[in-house]
Amino acid sequence: MVSSKLAPKVPLRHGEGDKEHLGSIGGLAALSLDALSSVAYGPEAIVLVLAAAGASALRLTLPITVAIVALLAVLVVSYSQVIAVHPDGGGAYAVAKKDLGAVVSLLAAASLVVDYVLTVAVSLAAGAASLASAFPLLAHHQLAISLIGLFALTAVNLWGIAESARVLMVPMVVFLAAMFGIIGIGLARSHPAAVVGSSIPIGAGEALGLVLILKAFSAGCSALTGIEAIANGVPAFREPRAQRAQRTELMLGVLLGVMLIGMSVLIHRDHVAPRGGVTVLAQLAAGSYGTGWAYYATNIVVALVLGLAANTSFGGLPVLMSLLAKDHRLPHLFGLRAERPVYRYGVICLGVLSGALLISVHAATARLIPLYAIGVFIGFTISQTGLVQHWRSERPPGWVPRAVLNGTGALMTATATVVFLMSKFTEGAWLVVVAIPAMMLLFSRIENYYQAVGRELGVGEIPGLPQATTSLVIVPVGEVNRLTQRALSAALALGTEVVAVNVHPDAEQGAAFRARWEQWNPGVRLDTVVDPHRSLVQPIVAYVQQAQAVDREIAVLIPEVEPRRWRYRILQNQRGLLLATVLRARTDVVVCMLPYRLTSR
Repeated sequence: MVSSKLAPKVPLRHGEGDKEHLGSIGGLAALSLDALSSVAYGPEAIVLVLAAAGASALRLTLPITVAIVALLAVLVVSYSQVIAVHPDGGGAYAVAKKDLGAVVSLLAAASLVVDYVLTVAVSLAAGAASLASAFPLLAHHQLAISLIGLFALTAVNLWGIAESARVLMVPMVVFLAAMFGIIGIGLARSHPAAVVGSSIPIGAGEALGLVLILKAFSAGCSALTGIEAIANGVPAFREPRAQRAQRTELMLGVLLGVMLIGMSVLIHRDHVAPRGGVTVLAQLAAGSYGTGWAYYATNIVVALVLGLAANTSFGGLPVLMSLLAKDHRLPHLFGLRAERPVYRYGVICLGVLSGALLISVHAATARLIPLYAIGVFIGFTISQTGLVQHWRSERPPGWVPRAVLNGTGALMTATATVVFLMSKFTEGAWLVVVAIPAMMLLFSRIENYYQAVGRELGVGEIPGLPQATTSLVIVPVGEVNRLTQRALSAALALGTEVVAVNVHPDAEQGAAFRARWEQWNPGVRLDTVVDPHRSLVQPIVAYVQQAQAVDREIAVLIPEVEPRRWRYRILQNQRGLLLATVLRARTDVVVCMLPYRLTSR
């Protein structure tokens, strides 16, 4: 008879309910600040490159921005397709693994890891530099500011990505309001309200030609970094996840495209050129708002959002690392989630790597920018090439226009990657050329290790039947007390034969302990080992190795006192932990730790 009683419903852990995942607006705040905040440096990168050919060359800022926005539209459509085809996340890595083979998937994974780490470092360094520009007293503390921001973001993301979205919602709305205010008010004015910064002579140091235009295009494409983060973070969205992620991707594309075009129109109309001590965005803010409180508030908001833009990586990289762990290309612990549904090892790893990078360059944004766009554009190219292969193999209705669109986008992003790599190679891009193959090799070696372990363990094979054998449980003891009583009781329940082993520095102390043991008479054999060096670990290990000479299963049960308060653990000796570590390294016995939990202080 089948019981109709339902199993008790297991309560959800924090963050596992659907309400704890991201909606479209929350996803925009949690995963898109990197892309949205890139308007702070994307248009400026174009202006700085074109300025090398003289002031007259700056007129090309608007057409180059239009080309970049066209590429943005292609990327938004492509990543919407990636979301539909790979709703489990992974972006370029998932596409490459399915459609382009193992080697290309390793390239995609390595380039994405590099890009995510650089996103955190660049965003925090740029935010610290913006604060230092507004408050000169902070000029010598940019590294400390960056590391404080990194610690705060790491802590927030260890709490959970949904909480991160709520924290980031207000800054995102204020930032968008400030940017659209600059565009709207600026276009309504017949001339700039104010001019800030010192004049810089602009001379034609380089001829205006195709190469310079391509360099300006590639530099401006830094405004597109972060577009892929939504496709990588699809599992963080509420159901229906794919549709919400696609809606968020479209919102991101529209907002970013309008901001880029609007700012470029202002740059073109007002003949904005590089000036000393201010950014191009600061010039646009002064032109729209003047130099009053709105100007300072805008620069502070920009600095804040640039710092928070690093959160994009915290939303994307841990998910990517969990996929790599699932594919045996990273240690499996990166696929584990803690009590909160957060890949904490991935979050911590990203924080450590970004912190090390910031320290190595002393939070100098100029030393990080040359490395920034290369990794993400490799991912763009791989993702779109993989989609072309997907449409060719699946051939759904209307696949030809989709393949043409993705192929065009792949060609544009590949061109930008090559130009950026060649033009910035001596300025630090060579580091990416070294780092990406090194990471590919690391992933491959880890995968080979797991495959070798699987073969030795016979994973996927049916093993022989288990055989019953005699067993010996060895219990190291130091005193006759309740801890020893508890340990022997557990040992008698585990094995057919139990022996207690006691180590003393001389025979006299050993005899005294044996007399006390016989007075107690627990019914367990006691073996005493004399060691004049007053060591516990080596004599016990030697005893266990000698016991292994007989064909039987051996377990070593090590009792340990567990204080009620964690802060008192340092007051307990750690010999049991050390003994367990050495036994695992030098023997094949079963090592068991038995905690004796204290109830008093």
